[in-house]
Parts: sequence; C-alpha cells; structure tokens
Amino acid sequence: MLNWLAIPTTLMPFIIFLMRVTDMSLDTLRVLFVIRGRKPLAWIMGFFQSAMWVVAITSVLSNLDNLWNVIGYAGGFATGNVVGMMIEERLAIGHGHLRIISSRRGKAIVEAIRDEGYAVTEISGHGKDGTVSVISCSVKRREIDNVQRRVHAMDPEAFITVEDIRPLHRGYWRA
Repeated sequence: MLNWLAIPTTLMPFIIFLMRVTDMSLDTLRVLFVIRGRKPLAWIMGFFQSAMWVVAITSVLSNLDNLWNVIGYAGGFATGNVVGMMIEERLAIGHGHLRIISSRRGKAIVEAIRDEGYAVTEISGHGKDGTVSVISCSVKRREIDNVQRRVHAMDPEAFITVEDIRPLHRGYWRA
C-alpha cells in the first residue's frame, strides 16, 4: 500500500510499527470513550484508528515474505495497547467512586474529605474485627489520588476500592 511513496523495504517494519502503535493507542482510547459514553470522541478515534489499521495491515499482507514487517506489526500492536493506557491515565477523563473502610478513623476521614468540598456518605458496618465505617465518595478521576493520600495520611490501614462510574445526575457534586 505504501509502495507508491517509494519507502525502502528496510524502513517498512519501523513505519508499520509506528502505525500500529498509533492505531492501537487510538483504539484503546476509543474503547474507553465508548465505556464512558463519549460518543463524538469515540467516533473520531474510531475513524482514524480504522484508517490507520487498513494502511498497516495492507502493508503487511502485501509483503508477507518480509518477517520484519510482521514483527513490526505485532510489536506495534502490543506497544500501542500500553501507550494508549498511559495516555488515558494521564487524561484521567471521567469519574470514580471510592469506597473506604476504616475501623478506627471513619468520622475524621469523613470530616476531612467534606472539608475539601467532596460529597461523602458514611454507613456504619460490621467487619471481621468489629465496627467499621464504610465511606462512599464520588470524585473526578484526576482527584482520586488526592483523596486516597488524604485518607492514608489519616488511617494507613484503611481499605480503599475505586470503581469507574458514569456521569452523575442529581445530588451534590463538587464542580
């Protein structure tokens, strides 16, 4: 497919590798945008990802006798997945729900998180070793680390889980 550009065959595996890294990075982001309900971004990513894939796969299939093209294709696929994940982590688009379980400092954690402007719900529960506070808090993904650091500073033994959530409707939400 790219032969019309008169690219040397020794350079093709690297070009195929870069196309696959780009294509798979876009594909990884596209899937995450689909999950988060971001239709326009998912469409844009899907369009460019599929166009890049067609060019890359055509370049490999038209030269199957060149093992380096296949290696460039496979290496770009694997690398693109990781690069896409790294980009998505940096963008931190969306929201997360933290569930914090503390056996000793529940009230203090709730107050500290509320003082930072987050909505928090505390429920009393019973764990293996007695009474615990089960704390729920939904925040933007880029703020999750801040809340986790705050909790661990107050109770290093607190158990924290994080789930991705879709945008909220109703209730209190820190803008």
